[in-house]
Parts: sequence; C-alpha cells; structure tokens
Amino acid sequence: MYKEDEYMSQFKFSVGPWNVNEGGDAFGPDVRKTIEFAKKVENFKKIGFDAVQFHDDDAVLGMNDLSEAQIRAEAKKVKKILDDNGMAAEFVAPRLWFDPRTVDGAFTANSKSDREFALWRAFRSVDIANELDCHMLGMWFAREGTLCAESKSAVEGVNRTLEAINKILDYDPKIRIFIEAKPNEPTDRSFVPTMGHAMAVSEKSIDPTRVGGMMESAHAILAGLDPANEISFALAFGRLFGVHLNDQNGMKYDQDKSFGVENIRQAFNQVKVLVENNYGSKGEYVGLDVKAMRTQKDEACYKHLENSMRITKLLEEKVKKFDYNFQKKCVEARDYEALEMYVMELLMKS
Repeated sequence: MYKEDEYMSQFKFSVGPWNVNEGGDAFGPDVRKTIEFAKKVENFKKIGFDAVQFHDDDAVLGMNDLSEAQIRAEAKKVKKILDDNGMAAEFVAPRLWFDPRTVDGAFTANSKSDREFALWRAFRSVDIANELDCHMLGMWFAREGTLCAESKSAVEGVNRTLEAINKILDYDPKIRIFIEAKPNEPTDRSFVPTMGHAMAVSEKSIDPTRVGGMMESAHAILAGLDPANEISFALAFGRLFGVHLNDQNGMKYDQDKSFGVENIRQAFNQVKVLVENNYGSKGEYVGLDVKAMRTQKDEACYKHLENSMRITKLLEEKVKKFDYNFQKKCVEARDYEALEMYVMELLMKS
C-alpha cells in the first residue's frame, strides 16, 4: 500500500484554494459543500503541500470596496493562517476576468476606464503579495484577446499588455511576473497564447529577468503543443517561474484533470525535463492545478490532489531509473524504435 513518505521528491508542491471546490460547472449547480479557507490550508499541509496559490480575492474578499490599508490588513490575516500551518504563498494573481468592467478584457479593454481598473487590481495584488511575502504576480490573460476578431487591434493589444506589465514592474522593484499562457477559453483568440509568446513579451519588457512563464499542461495541449517542450522553451530562456501540472483529454474546454491520468508518457516527459534541469533549486514550486471530478462526494474532495502528487512522485522514481547510457546508444545508432520501446517498458513495469 502506498505511503506518503515512500517516495521522496526533489520538488516542493503548491495548490490553489479553487482546486477544492463545490463542483459546479457551466452545465449544473454545486454538488459539494463549501470548505472554509483555513480548513483547506490545514488539509493541504496534511497531504504534503508546501505553498498556496492565490487570486487576489482569494486572499482579500470584497477587495473592490476596501481601501489600500484595509486590503493590506486583510492580507495580514491570511498570512497568519499560512504561518500557523507552516505554509508559504507562491503567488498572487489579479482576477481580471471576473468583473463587469473587464467583460471586454482588462489591460486590453477598449475602454480606458476599464484598463485603469485592471491596473488598480494589479497594483493591489502586488500589495497583497508583499504582505504574504511571496513577491510573485501571476498573469492569466483570460480575456486579453478577442471574441470578435475585428473588435480590437492585435498589435495594440500586445502593446497594451506590455505597457501594463512595465507599469507593474515600475510599481515594485521586487515583484516578479509570470505569464500563464493559454490559447483560448474564455476568449476565442488570445494575444499571448503560448510560452513562445510569453517569452517574447518578457524580452520586450523593461526588465526581462523579472518576467517569465508559467506552463500549464492543459493549456499547452489546448494549443496543440507538447507540455514538456513548452517547459523546455522557458528553461532555455532561464525564465520558467512555475508549472501547473494537470491533464487534458483532447482539445476541448480546460479540464484540469489529475496529472498523468490521460497521457502517462506525456506526464513522464514533463517530470523528466524538470528533474534533468534541477527545477526547484531556485525555490520554484510544482503547482498541481487539478480539480475534483464533479462526481466526487464531500469526503473524497481532496483525492485528486493526493493522486496527482502520488503520480508525480512515482514518475520521479521512473526518471531516476532512466538508463541514459542506453539512450545514448540508441541515439548514436539512430534506433529510435528501441528507445521508444524502452520508455514504454519503463513506464509499464512495476
């Protein structure tokens, strides 16, 4: 029987409070009870997580109606909950897609006042991050794109995105920003859809060393790309600031399935490239951005997190057993069929 300490990991793991949710979706109502934040953090610690991911209003409810001083005070209360459970905060991400003022985008909205509101939320997210002592801002550009292609200039959209990033970098010299690229959903055409786009924006920013990428497996698959290659691209630039490991059954809506349950070889290669490049040595976390199946009952609503962490650790063990000498021989002989079969046997054998 599997025990948590049976497989040691080189990684530290993070999770968001939204990863344990009520199970509602676009086609049906909630099916599970709401769990208070402090209880989630306590359970995350028991499972083996090291840090919590935040949206700004995960940390400070109703922040739009609060002063800057009140926002900081509320964030301090959350910091105490983390400290009491021996947990850190990984990042804070402004929720720029969930307000009537950002229905047409946030930084790229056609309305100047809406763009100003988005920047206000981003600055307050920096303030919250400072109170939580994480100094990392997450950017998921959910509505930074178009539903109607002719409604915005894509050139202007990219430049407005870059302008906002530069203003945030100017606001706080300590803050670092990651871009969590996604090609679509909820917008049809994203202005920054892939890791390559994220690295290009980073290069053009006023401080490329403080702008990096967050790779989410499902987002890469939705773009028709290989998640391990997206990880590798950011690593080649020295700017992989984080990963969200999960899985995806084809190019449809973002499913956030447990890591490795759809394509174990694809999952193996994501873990392999992280291990080979000593990911985590600079304090980075492996985020498990997975959601419980709608069918799961209240008492089993953490099982997807336990499973994803276990699968990651099992794949780490497979990476440790990988025969690089045999790989070298296969490459020299250009016998990729033999190499491919070796990988499959490695994954299928207990």
